Amino acid sequence: MKKLLKYLKGYEKECVLGPLFKLLEATFELLVPLVVASIVDKGIDSGNRGYIVKMCAVMIGLGVVGLASSVTAQYFSAVAAVGFSTRLRHTVLEHILNLSYSQVDQLGASTMITRMTSDINQVQNGVNLTLRLLLRSPFVVFGAMIMAFTIDFQAALVFAGVIPVLCVIVFGIMLITMPMYRRVQASLDSVTSASRQNLTGVRVLRAFCKEDAEVASFEEKTEDMTRKQLSAGRISALMNPVTYVVINLAVVLLVHVGALKVESGVLTQGLVIALYNYMSQILVELIKMANLIITITKAVACGNRVASVLELEPGQENGTRRAADLKGQVEFRDVTAR
Repeated sequence: MKKLLKYLKGYEKECVLGPLFKLLEATFELLVPLVVASIVDKGIDSGNRGYIVKMCAVMIGLGVVGLASSVTAQYFSAVAAVGFSTRLRHTVLEHILNLSYSQVDQLGASTMITRMTSDINQVQNGVNLTLRLLLRSPFVVFGAMIMAFTIDFQAALVFAGVIPVLCVIVFGIMLITMPMYRRVQASLDSVTSASRQNLTGVRVLRAFCKEDAEVASFEEKTEDMTRKQLSAGRISALMNPVTYVVINLAVVLLVHVGALKVESGVLTQGLVIALYNYMSQILVELIKMANLIITITKAVACGNRVASVLELEPGQENGTRRAADLKGQVEFRDVTAR
């Protein structure tokens, strides 16, 4: 996969500006809970409607600027991802055209089609989401934890304890599913190859009455791919419920600690709401991170398959003589024109 990153050359500006605008959006998002806490403590508690309206306007302004930053980041990310995949697809096609017939037969035409279409599309999605979320999600997670420490150290210890647990869950599932998705893509090659062979040789199959045998073989291959997809999907599906359970337990503990702090006068109600909002932000971002990791896992597996095609040295060389270097003449004998 690392060998494919050179095709991002020329899109350095987009690869830098996309994540930067996402970090700008995340910064505004981290400020919103503090604005809400200020509304609760200074506006609602004292009945100051003017202050409430002013802070609501500030919150709307943060939302508008954050939306503009997000749209800009997605534009730059899309430009880089689409340009990368276009350049990679052209390179793969040019490389395949230089392969010998024996190498094409060795890899299989269906495998090459899959790697030029489905695999490169997966890599494109992986690049797009990586530029948009790979820096944003950890920034929000650790930023929310830091903001929690600025509010109350003891309550922030809940954040410090839950984040490592969630990281273990997320990265553990990623390491388990990565080889499983590789096997799924290999099964997809087999199904594509069977479909292509049946469509190409349909007349031969009918002539030798092999329809039932090919149908049975195709069903066996599709069922095998389905089993592999279900196995990978079941493990990936554990991501959301397990993280939700951990986060909700952390929220219960946070609310309990916050209630004791409010009763003793250490914290205000608005600051407890801010802590809860930061915990909710961590939950949302970790779910995004989990989905991103699944997408990156698929993209890395597909990228390695595409790279394996590019690593194959062509077994034939193109001619070096040009038409201008060729000399000859045409001679007609015993020819008559009517």
